[in-house]
Amino acid sequence: MPHLEPYQWLLAILAAMGIGIGKSGFAGVSMFHVLIFAFLFGARDSTGVVLPMLIVGDICAVLAFRQHARWDYVRRMLPPACLGVIGGWALMQRLDAAAFKPLIGAIILLLSVLQIARMRRPDWFTQIPHAVWFAWTLGLLAGFTTMLANAAGPIMALYFLAVALPKLEFVGTSAWFFLILNSFKIPFSVQLGLIHGETLSLNLVLIPAIVFGLLFGRWLVRRVPQRFFDGLLLGFAIVAALRLIGLF
Repeated sequence: MPHLEPYQWLLAILAAMGIGIGKSGFAGVSMFHVLIFAFLFGARDSTGVVLPMLIVGDICAVLAFRQHARWDYVRRMLPPACLGVIGGWALMQRLDAAAFKPLIGAIILLLSVLQIARMRRPDWFTQIPHAVWFAWTLGLLAGFTTMLANAAGPIMALYFLAVALPKLEFVGTSAWFFLILNSFKIPFSVQLGLIHGETLSLNLVLIPAIVFGLLFGRWLVRRVPQRFFDGLLLGFAIVAALRLIGLF
């Protein structure tokens, strides 16, 4: 079990709750736990600390929202995302993952701006979100960023917004997609030495906070109007992008 000061335990519990809330549909909240665990354990090592907790959150989200999944989008996005994971794993063996954060942030920010433009002018690039190249580009980015920094939530949120998934289908589809993708990442993280007995013992202690966060998020997402929900996702994505770029 890692040795943490009381205030660090409080931060870890809040971050674990953030994982649950993020898995309930507020994908941009995921940057909250990314930042806190990076502060507690370092950017690279924190990816292994967080991954098993993400999978716990994915399982809970699947149990809560599985009936709303759109499997056509899951099947479309998984192949490029898995290739992105492999690419991220190869780079992590050679380079510091933190070096890629500004690039990831810039990509998320660009996609956010494009989505805002599309929402204001629906007639712009109406066919692009459904194009194969668009799905593969965002899928590769999602796999790459989730392996490097567990930061794929905003990218997938932007894709599902672009194809106009209703909020419950958004949550159900995201739940299955990330459960499969995060499970796929396990052997790569173990090989890199990011998951081990000490990190798993911390994960066990924080599971109740994850479940509580997801239950709270599930209650909240059913009460938030669709337009406000879309605006929140974009707002979270933009804040996450600016943080990754290093503006605050």
